Amino acid sequence: MKKAIYAFSGDPITYGHIDIVRRASKIFDEVVVGIGQNPDKDYMFTLEERTEMAKRALSNLKNVRVISFTGLLVDFAYENKIPVIIKGIRNNTDFDYEVLLHSLGESQKLGIETFIIPAKKELAHISSSTVKSLQKEQGLINEFVPLHVKQFMEARTSNQFIIGVTGEMGTGKTFVCEKLREIGTKRGIPVHHIELDHIGHQILEELKDPSYESVRKEIIENFGSKVKLKNGFISRKALGEIVFSDKEKLKKLNSIMKKPMLVRLKKELHGKKGIILFNAALLAESEMIYLCNNNTILVTANKKIQKERMKKRKLSDEQIKRRLSSQYTSKEKKQKIKDQIKKHNHGKLWIMENSDGNNSKKIEKLFNELTVHAEKLLKLK
Repeated sequence: MKKAIYAFSGDPITYGHIDIVRRASKIFDEVVVGIGQNPDKDYMFTLEERTEMAKRALSNLKNVRVISFTGLLVDFAYENKIPVIIKGIRNNTDFDYEVLLHSLGESQKLGIETFIIPAKKELAHISSSTVKSLQKEQGLINEFVPLHVKQFMEARTSNQFIIGVTGEMGTGKTFVCEKLREIGTKRGIPVHHIELDHIGHQILEELKDPSYESVRKEIIENFGSKVKLKNGFISRKALGEIVFSDKEKLKKLNSIMKKPMLVRLKKELHGKKGIILFNAALLAESEMIYLCNNNTILVTANKKIQKERMKKRKLSDEQIKRRLSSQYTSKEKKQKIKDQIKKHNHGKLWIMENSDGNNSKKIEKLFNELTVHAEKLLKLK
């Protein structure tokens, strides 16, 4: 079929836009995506940034070309011999507005037709303005926009560059995070360290909100009364003995805890600016790498050092064996992260070997690499 153009501001591009382009690309021989500039509109991103985000988001569609333009869309279509304008509509209000625009376009007598594609029901609620509103309140937007766009939104709206930190038990994730935070303090660069374990401890042992009481009741129902303390909170020691000896039970616990932990994580993120280190041992296993846009530090250490460190926590050999077998190995974590980076065409993996306790130079080098990436997005000082 003919060439067509689909135009929008892309501030930012969303999965709703991407779906319209994908469907149009199956109908038309060539689809031109036009990122427009309205002089009466305030944009979060520049025309160049919006165009680049759209190019990355649509790079897998071979018959789609992304350009930027100014002026009337019908004039641009006429000058470039594009006979059809595609319009995506989400509801009746959109339909009425697009019919009006079509009539205005016809008034220019250029012979440009309009082709309407209704949004899929499951995507009809997505809009650029919704994404911006959610990000302002640290809402989850990974189901609304690609990860490279999510990263730009976090930087522009919240001045945050989020980096996941993961690794097996006993590799020294917390140590590395704290050293990175100390270097940031010395250099006047804000670095925040958020430990997922601490958030989990709060839910199990401290928070009294009704939803967290319900979470604890669900844990007791699934793992038995022996995990319950007299005050209604959860014994982490008793719960650990159960879940670290059975991968399916650990998976069940993670499923129960996922939603409340995400709510608390959003609260932790609120108001923090700069580099955010999100420390989570099960980041890969729980498929939460999207939270850090696949930007991840994998902390490793040799098995001997790991076991020595875990023994200092007063764990027996059997407990150490069970806990290590309950999660991915470093090799498996690495592969999972690399798979996600490839799938989303976005992200960066850093490997931090942390067997040697005297590794300040390696951590400083890592910090320098992190700030190179962060400085492209943030106002760090």
